[in-house]
Amino acid sequence: MKILLAYQSGLPHRRDPYISLVPTGLCYLHACLREAGYDSILANFSAWTTSGIKQELLASQPDLIGISQWTHNRHISLNLAGICREILPNSTIVMGGGHATFCYEDILVEGSPVDIVIRGEAEATLLELAARISAKKEWQEIAGVAFRSNGAIVVTTTRKSLDDLDRLPLPAQYLEESVGLDLELQSEFIVTTRGCPSTCYFCSSPDFWGRKVRFRSPEAIVNEILYIRQKFGLIYFSIRDDTFTADRRRVLDFCRLLQKLNINILWNCQSRVTAIDEELAIEMKRAGCECIQLGVESGSPNILEQLGKNIAPSQIINACELIREIGINLSIYLISDVPGETDADIRQTIQLVRQIHPDDGYVSPLAYYPGTQLYKDALATGATTPAIFAGTRQTALYAASTRGQSSARLLKELTKNQQVDPDRFRRQKERLGYCYTTNVIAGEWYRQQGDYDNAEKALLEITILQPDNPWGWFLLGDLYSELGRINKGKECYAKVLNIIPHHGPSKAAQSAA
Repeated sequence: MKILLAYQSGLPHRRDPYISLVPTGLCYLHACLREAGYDSILANFSAWTTSGIKQELLASQPDLIGISQWTHNRHISLNLAGICREILPNSTIVMGGGHATFCYEDILVEGSPVDIVIRGEAEATLLELAARISAKKEWQEIAGVAFRSNGAIVVTTTRKSLDDLDRLPLPAQYLEESVGLDLELQSEFIVTTRGCPSTCYFCSSPDFWGRKVRFRSPEAIVNEILYIRQKFGLIYFSIRDDTFTADRRRVLDFCRLLQKLNINILWNCQSRVTAIDEELAIEMKRAGCECIQLGVESGSPNILEQLGKNIAPSQIINACELIREIGINLSIYLISDVPGETDADIRQTIQLVRQIHPDDGYVSPLAYYPGTQLYKDALATGATTPAIFAGTRQTALYAASTRGQSSARLLKELTKNQQVDPDRFRRQKERLGYCYTTNVIAGEWYRQQGDYDNAEKALLEITILQPDNPWGWFLLGDLYSELGRINKGKECYAKVLNIIPHHGPSKAAQSAA
């Protein structure tokens, strides 16, 4: 049986290389199907034309089609299902994902091109469904699905979550059986947990994954990183867990294993201000963590309470000061345009930003998503209706009836309050000793300031103390190339390729030179 797993991002982002990445969950489903022996193809149709999609469907002739639906692509994913139904009327079309899980009634209307919606975690459900369909057996009573039958929507029992995430196959092992994917960029993003210990009102993670947080082991994460580094040449990773540091002992073991094996990667992660401490931050930096992203959301206690954050501004300040002191780049998320937000609330957030000096950040207006407490409360009070998602073509449905100026004001503060303190690198070295992450951050900072001598000095130290660390050579290559020392740059890129033969940026730089 042939299976196609497809994703198409919302129209405004169809050509953005990052926003249009295939959701990691779909990559896991593809790996599970391939490992079980199914002829599965993973497709990113984000930048494709309708005619191109139709040609692919005609060429592959899948018997089962799975489509990933999230709030931002809820309409285009249904359009994709319609195209699939038109071209392959006898195929079984399945939809799943964060939006589909909670809005299956919007999908399974009379005449829908979608046959089945998988609710929640989908690996076990999809494998059982594929087995039943392949064997031409009844599937209507398997757990975790919704479908339309005799004019009504049938919802089966909720499927039990997977207990051992280490048993799942690595997505990177099967990414090459795909169309439309940027294999290197897709492999950069990994997940090591499912679920989140927090219950923020604007997030659907607790309802989607369940209240219990499940963890992959440090050994499994490191093995995945090693596999991707060897196969695709990646030396930078982004860990996309809701709260990577939820289990501090696991993170400490992970970081110490990276150091023991001299893997020499850089990475970033998301954390919570109450889930970071000095020992943890130091070990994370020594293991290559160059950036921590924190869900700050607001500097106003009233707004934090309204969002269900269960944190105080003082805790935000303490966590951010610790991260800056240890020398990890700080990125923050802020939420703007919260109903009832006053000018005093906005000023408190601005004052917070001025105090913590983030290196960068993101500002997002508060939006409704299905499965969130925010949306449930809005339904209960009549502030919104169940028709909002199906009834509008907007990518996001904002909680405020009119958006004000808080987004622009907060963005302005983020861009002008970055810390300028070159002496911080000396203090960090005195505290941590030699740490290649310090040298990388320092080298790049000096280069951006036009201080090429100090940039070269910081990067050369990596090559002297860690000649097998690709980061010193790679960034020196970039530095020398920028200075017009092309041959010197090529020598550095060659050093990288001796260590990481498939490192794409070094290959590209050598070719360009």
